[in-house]
Amino acid sequence: MTDRTGIFAGDDPFNLIRCWMKDAAREEINDPDAAALATVNAEGLPNVRMVLVRYIEDDCLRFFTSYTSTKAKELDAAKKAALVLHWKSIRRQIRVRGIVERESDKIGDEYFASRSSESRLGAWASDQSSILANRTELEARLADAKSKHGNNPKRPEHWGGYRLEPMEIEFWRDGAHRLHDRFVWRRNNTTENWTVNRLYP
Repeated sequence: MTDRTGIFAGDDPFNLIRCWMKDAAREEINDPDAAALATVNAEGLPNVRMVLVRYIEDDCLRFFTSYTSTKAKELDAAKKAALVLHWKSIRRQIRVRGIVERESDKIGDEYFASRSSESRLGAWASDQSSILANRTELEARLADAKSKHGNNPKRPEHWGGYRLEPMEIEFWRDGAHRLHDRFVWRRNNTTENWTVNRLYP
């Protein structure tokens, strides 16, 4: 579109996301890759929580979690999700909706190996989203995990990655007097070309 210039310019939405995240990384104090991930349960009741979007590929956004978690169970059942990256420091946000599937073991292994030893041991110790009696129990499980797996634990089978392949991506910039700039990229499936439109604020 003729007026899609500046920070909105470009023909590749994934590259735009990467550019905006780089801009955010210069201003955000903590976790510029933090996103609110929305899922639904079997009854259609929505659920939302923060995750870290670790990779922006040419066809998807990747994040990682425990497969025992509520989010994983809802992702596996619905195969769809939405997320929003919001950066108050630069007054921008990106909304994404699309299809979700688990990542390969290879990708899970590679990312898991990049995490700190403490975080890897935590993945072994935590039965994410299950009821925990007290902090002492968690610390005991952590000590047990370290005893069993040492300081360089491999990825547990119950932990891995997801890929979100967008059907819709909206780029939003704060505007004076609430007259924001919004551009939405849409497609019906992953093989289609994108259509891009400006939205009213």
